[in-house]
Amino acid sequence: MNQSSLLSQPESENDVALAGARRNALRRLVRCLFAEHIIDPARLVTAPGERGAWLPLWPRQALLHFDDLWVAPANTFVNRGAITLVQPDASRTVIDEPGQLIDLLREHFDFAPTDAGVARLHADVDNSVANDALARVHRQAWNAQLAEAIEAEGATGLFDHQRRQPSVRDAAVLLDQWGALEGHPFYPTWKCKPDLSPAQVAQLSPEFRAEVAVRIGALRGDMAYLERMPHVASYHDWFASHFPALWQEWSAGLRAQGLDPAGWLPLPIHAWQLEHFVRQEYAAEIAEGILLLDGPDVMTWPTMSFRTMMPLTPADAPFIKLPLALWLTSEQRSLQAKSIHMGPRISAVIERILADEGGFDGKLAIFTEEVALHYRHAVKQEDRPGRHLSVAYRSSRAAFERDDGLLPVTVAALLTEAPDGRPLVSELVGAGDVAAWFRQYARVVTRPVVAIYLLYGIALEAHQQNTSVLFGADGLAASILIRDFGDGRTYAPLLAARGHQLQPYVHPGILPTVFDGDITPVRAFVIDACFVCHLHELALLLTRAHGLADDRLWRILGEETAAAFDAVADRVEPAFWQAERAAFLQQPWPTRSVLRMHLQQYADYRLTHELPNPLRTSLAPAGGPA
Repeated sequence: MNQSSLLSQPESENDVALAGARRNALRRLVRCLFAEHIIDPARLVTAPGERGAWLPLWPRQALLHFDDLWVAPANTFVNRGAITLVQPDASRTVIDEPGQLIDLLREHFDFAPTDAGVARLHADVDNSVANDALARVHRQAWNAQLAEAIEAEGATGLFDHQRRQPSVRDAAVLLDQWGALEGHPFYPTWKCKPDLSPAQVAQLSPEFRAEVAVRIGALRGDMAYLERMPHVASYHDWFASHFPALWQEWSAGLRAQGLDPAGWLPLPIHAWQLEHFVRQEYAAEIAEGILLLDGPDVMTWPTMSFRTMMPLTPADAPFIKLPLALWLTSEQRSLQAKSIHMGPRISAVIERILADEGGFDGKLAIFTEEVALHYRHAVKQEDRPGRHLSVAYRSSRAAFERDDGLLPVTVAALLTEAPDGRPLVSELVGAGDVAAWFRQYARVVTRPVVAIYLLYGIALEAHQQNTSVLFGADGLAASILIRDFGDGRTYAPLLAARGHQLQPYVHPGILPTVFDGDITPVRAFVIDACFVCHLHELALLLTRAHGLADDRLWRILGEETAAAFDAVADRVEPAFWQAERAAFLQQPWPTRSVLRMHLQQYADYRLTHELPNPLRTSLAPAGGPA
């Protein structure tokens, strides 16, 4: 690795950051290897009451010792100590590089990865470590600035400081960017951006509080597919009302070329995408006069997803979700026609449901995807070329223009270390009862997520990045905000039974998002996003940070999940209710096999494994609805 060239800080600071990044990578690798049974956790030898563990490596007559390996619920192995290889001659080698661990354990995997797959994993983990270290050096300076502001204001912490800001939107977006440091817990390559230089990583990434230009190009109107929610009568009128200054400048630019703006569509293009992809890949469209790249720029903040942008102005601007032809974490971030078609459609359905249900006791709101479009040639009529020439707009007004004193916090930010050295969630808990705080939190999340699934067959992708939780001054969770519906899953029979229809997107080779027969893919989506990647992770962090008994919070989560089922029991067919309750509370939880997919170079994006259900022992079987 060339990490020394990545950082311009003093060498000692670099060393500390790189060491921390390597430990982080090792922790993720260990977790993935055992969770996915690439290394069988049953091979571990542990002593009762101790956190240490031994993994025999019989072919080389050696032992691998984990100094502090916490076996948490859901078969989660959290490594916090040293990893040491003990050779037959009793010599010891500390494993402090993730590449060492990969090479050491490769022959013990439950399958034989190719050399190419292992080499790609090595490269991506190395790149992730380098970017992680770069971000952590920057984080030290950023947290120092925040700490000064917190002290000067007399605030009790980062959340209290942000809650006092005049703009809810700006406060929420700062926390979203600030919370982008840790990444998805099951990705061993969470900060991998191999197509970007270190300078570009810093210039484009949310964890650096970046500001990125987005060009407003023009796509000829007959060369696009446009999807919009029913209340949006005209894309032109909608864009002009949300971006009045941009609309005037964009329209004037077209008229200066002798073109009528009515025949063209504003098309935002990310600065990197514009210079490194669009000019080359869409040269024919540019030459034909279908696509115009001259236009005004709008400065934006990249949010946690990297390619969903929040314009700095105007204050009520929508989020802009864009494609990027970059390999980020696990795939190239295109914005396919499926997302363009389904985002506004699902948003419209959920909006009607929330109106009927009173927002599920006011606990659920969404960022609606009001308008989306992609390039589709008027003659060829093929969707695939538009996957890198597309945009989806996500409304922010309802979420951020509020006077109820609540501040939306993206869930991943709760797990991020604040300037005072604690995870942000600990500031919210304060001196209160951790278990009581978590019970309220679990109730706020599970009630609407379970209800909209059981009643309407809608799976909300309520993971750490797509979920914001609204907190009041008391630090307690009040409600949730969900975003990103383009790839959401829905079970059509339940939706239809309650009088709603959702037109599916169908295209050869594209996985469906609307299901008719088996509800399993929809349920798996809910469990993986909300329970495995969100609630389970928060319980893990709180348990360790506050020294709780290993099963305490999972018992609470089980009780609140059961209560969420009970809350809608009289509205759900009994046999279905019983079966779903068992799937959530008793049966193993399905989740994506990310490391295995990576080693197999993503030949199959549908690989999954099952985790032992951590809620299984929390409750006795229910009698079910009457």
